[in-house]
Amino acid sequence: MVYKTILQSMEWRKFKPFLFLLWIPLYACNSQSLLSFTISFDEAEDQRFHVQMEIPEWEGDTLELKIPGWMPGYYQYMHYAENVENFNFSVSGKPSNHWIHPSENVWEIYGIKGRPVKVTYDVLAERRFVANSFVDTSHAYIIPESAFLYIDNHLQLPVQIAINPLSTWPDVVTGLDPNPEIANVFTAQNFDVLYDCPILAGKLTEFPAFNVHGIPHRFFAYRPGTFDASALMGDLKKVVTVATELIGDIPYHSYTFIGIGPGRGGIEHLNNTTVAFEGSQLQSESGRLRMLNFLAHEYFHHYNVKRIRPFELGPFDYDRGSKTNLLWISEGLTVYYEYLTVRRAGLMNEIALLNQLANNIKATEEDPGLPYQSLAQASYATWQDGPFGGDNQAGDRAISYYEKGPVVGLMLDFTIRHATNNEQSLDDVMRHLYNRFYQSAQRGFTDAEFQQTCEAIAGIPLDEFFEYIYTTKPLDYNRYLAYGGLRLHISPREIDPSSNEYLLDFLPERNELQRKIYNDWTRNASR
Repeated sequence: MVYKTILQSMEWRKFKPFLFLLWIPLYACNSQSLLSFTISFDEAEDQRFHVQMEIPEWEGDTLELKIPGWMPGYYQYMHYAENVENFNFSVSGKPSNHWIHPSENVWEIYGIKGRPVKVTYDVLAERRFVANSFVDTSHAYIIPESAFLYIDNHLQLPVQIAINPLSTWPDVVTGLDPNPEIANVFTAQNFDVLYDCPILAGKLTEFPAFNVHGIPHRFFAYRPGTFDASALMGDLKKVVTVATELIGDIPYHSYTFIGIGPGRGGIEHLNNTTVAFEGSQLQSESGRLRMLNFLAHEYFHHYNVKRIRPFELGPFDYDRGSKTNLLWISEGLTVYYEYLTVRRAGLMNEIALLNQLANNIKATEEDPGLPYQSLAQASYATWQDGPFGGDNQAGDRAISYYEKGPVVGLMLDFTIRHATNNEQSLDDVMRHLYNRFYQSAQRGFTDAEFQQTCEAIAGIPLDEFFEYIYTTKPLDYNRYLAYGGLRLHISPREIDPSSNEYLLDFLPERNELQRKIYNDWTRNASR
C-alpha cells in the first residue's frame, strides 16, 4: 500500500487546523483572533476554574452566548451549563448588568454595539469522568465544551486560548495549535476544532515515543503509576501500525494518547485521545489485554467516526445533539476492529479473540431489551437510554450497540468474505468509506450509502442481512459463523448451572473456503 501524510496531500490544506500538538510549533498564532479566552486556576482547591472571554467590537447590539449541552464522542446530554457560575460581563471596561439567562445554556448580553466586551465566569469541575472537566490542586482536565461559550450562529470564528496553570503544574497537553513564541497560548480555526481538543495540565509523565511511517506518536499521562512504559509503547506501535495498514493512510501530522488519571472512559479526537489510565491495570495478563483493547478502540476511532462518519455527525448540533441510526457502525464496528487490530498485532491469541466475541454474543442474547430494540433504534435512542442500553433489569427494553454491534460486524465480515471467495472483506468496506466519503466527498455517509457500499464490495444484495440492523429479527449465528468454519455452543456453566456459557469452536469438518476465511480473518500480521 502507499502511505502518505496529510502534509503530502491536498487534504493538508483543508484539515491542517486539526493536526498539530503542543510540541510541534509550526506557525505563529493569529494575533487578530476574533475571540480569546483565558483560563486560570486560583480556585483549584474548590474544584473550580475561572474563564475570561474577550470579544472585540461587535457590529450588533445583542449577543447570544451558549455553552454546548454535550460533547461529540459521548452521545448523551451532559448539561454543562449547570456548572457555570458567577457570570458577569463588562463593556469597554465598565461592568454591565445588561444580560439575561433565558434558558439553561444561553446568556444574552445587550447594549454592546461597537464596543469591546469582556465576559467572566467560573466552572465547577468536580466529577472524574472523561466527558467532564475535573480540577484539583494537582492537575486540571478541561473539556472545552464545558469551558468555552460560543456566539450563536458563529461557530466558524477563530479562537485564541491562554492557559495560566498553577506554578506546580509544569506541563500542558492539548491538540490545539501552539503559539511558538508564548507558552501555553493556543489557537483554533473555529469552535469545532476547539471543542475537539481537551486540555490536560499538571505534572505529567511522558512515555517513550514511537514513529509509524515517520509520524510521531506520544503518550502523556497524569499519575500513571509504575509499570513497563517501554513495553506498552512497543505494543501500541504494533496496534497503530496494523490500523494504519488496514486503512492505508495516516491523516494527521502527529498523534497523542493523553492519560487523564483514574476515572472512567475514553473519548476520541482527530489527532489525540483522552483516556482514563492507570498503569497498575497492566500488571495482569487479563488487565493488559483489556487496556490494549481499550487503547486500540480509542485509536481506531480517529478513522471510524472522526473521519469515516455517519452523515449526521457533522456539522454538530451542540444544543440538541446529533442523532443518527448508525452508532452501531461508529461504536460497534470499532469494538470489532479493536479485537482485530490487537489480534493482528500479535498481542491476542485466537482463543482470546473467539472468547471476546462469544462474550459479546452472550451479552446480546441475555439482554432483556433484545426483542424490543433494533441496532438502529439503539443508536438513535442512546440520548435517553445511555450508550450501554439500560441496566439489564426487568422492564429494560434497550440494548447495547457496543455488544450487538461487533457481533453483527463479524457476521457481515464473514458474509462478504464468503460471497467473494475471501477476496474482499469488511476491511474493504472501511477503506472504501474512508476514500469515497472522507477523502473525496468530504462528508459523512447515509444509512443507504453504507448498505450500498457493503453490497458493492460483496457483489450481492444484502437486504436480508440488513434486517438484523433495522429490525429485532433473531440473529442466525451458526449460518454466518459457518462461513468461517465456526459454530456457537450454548451450555449451562458447570460452576453455576443457572447461567449459560457461550463458546465459539470449529465445525467438525471444514472445506477449503472456510479454512481460508478463518485463517485470513485470524492472521497475525506481526509474524
